[in-house]
Amino acid sequence: MQVSVDATPVEEFDLVMGNIAHGGYCVARLDGRVVFVRGTLPGETVRVRLTDTSKASHWFGQAVEVISADPHRVDPPCPVAGECGGCDFQHVDIEFQRELKQRVVAEQLSRIAGITWTGSVEAVEGSSDGLGWRTRMQYRSIKGRPGLRRHRSHDVVEVPDGGCPIAHPAGRDAAEAACRGCEQAIVMVTNCLTDNPEVSVIADGQLIAGGETMTAQVGQRRWKVGAGGFWQVHPGAAEALADAVVAGLDPHQGDEALDLYCGVGLFAGLLADRGVRVRGIEVSRQAVALARRNVPGGRFVAGRVERVLPRMKAKANLVVLDPPRKGAGKAVVQAVTRTSPRAIAHVACDPAALARDLHLFEINGYVPRSIRCFDVFPMTHHVEAVAILKPKV
Repeated sequence: MQVSVDATPVEEFDLVMGNIAHGGYCVARLDGRVVFVRGTLPGETVRVRLTDTSKASHWFGQAVEVISADPHRVDPPCPVAGECGGCDFQHVDIEFQRELKQRVVAEQLSRIAGITWTGSVEAVEGSSDGLGWRTRMQYRSIKGRPGLRRHRSHDVVEVPDGGCPIAHPAGRDAAEAACRGCEQAIVMVTNCLTDNPEVSVIADGQLIAGGETMTAQVGQRRWKVGAGGFWQVHPGAAEALADAVVAGLDPHQGDEALDLYCGVGLFAGLLADRGVRVRGIEVSRQAVALARRNVPGGRFVAGRVERVLPRMKAKANLVVLDPPRKGAGKAVVQAVTRTSPRAIAHVACDPAALARDLHLFEINGYVPRSIRCFDVFPMTHHVEAVAILKPKV
């Protein structure tokens, strides 16, 4: 079938959806070729508009009409959900979103690392309906209003009236005000589980509202974070991940620990509070300065982990690593295992990267004793994991 949209020929086909795939797509087949389709659920029959046919091995498509719907399909709470690239699963019941993420994590761990995982994706405090949770948003201005990029595009989609539904409500008015006079804006909210959230706005690289540093809290402990820097974007994420890391490592008084990709010292601070001597490595000099402020007894180095750690020739009882989305990689994994820790906590925001790293750790003598996953990115395909590794017996 071929139809025309704005005088441009667009191909559409009725396809039956297969399994969920990493990235929020379902897998379909068209004349033997794999098509990754957005906005669908496994088992549905869907009219699909092809959006990218540039690769010989696989194509991409977007659902334009659901012919046979899965019972877990719901009406998206956002009117631009099918256009904006920020959300993948607004058409899916929130509980079933976690089931789909569980399937993806299990498939990636099995296929890449040979690990059988039967855990679940756990909900966290702060967003029972999957909305209003995102505390750091990066907007583009469009017609004087906040906008977000289309899926797999540099084009911009205007957010609906009232703001982006997954953005934390405390930052929505600030985004509207900033985008009336700038090209791009970063809006960050902290302390949002309290009655007094902090809001900072950076417009076109300049701080125009709030403070350059903000306060974030986990339990009774507080950290200073940069208005444009990294902190977990879900209100309940830092506490959930920190609890999983500390419980899994089981720190003892006098232990030596390495906090790699340490940011402003979230894990280092909690370990130090338990009598652990901590050292951290982080590429951002601003974050290192804040880590030194947040954890006065720790030692922190600014630099790339893959360059700094091999030169340290350190020994450690415990290691935490929270690498970027691409994962830690071979050089870091080898350097970590050479420190001979009794336990490693690997925090990962991409299941494929986690699986690759766990395979490398297994080659170097460490295997996971537990893997927990957390739904700290509702309405998206993303999921956060904490793997606790120990030496092979």
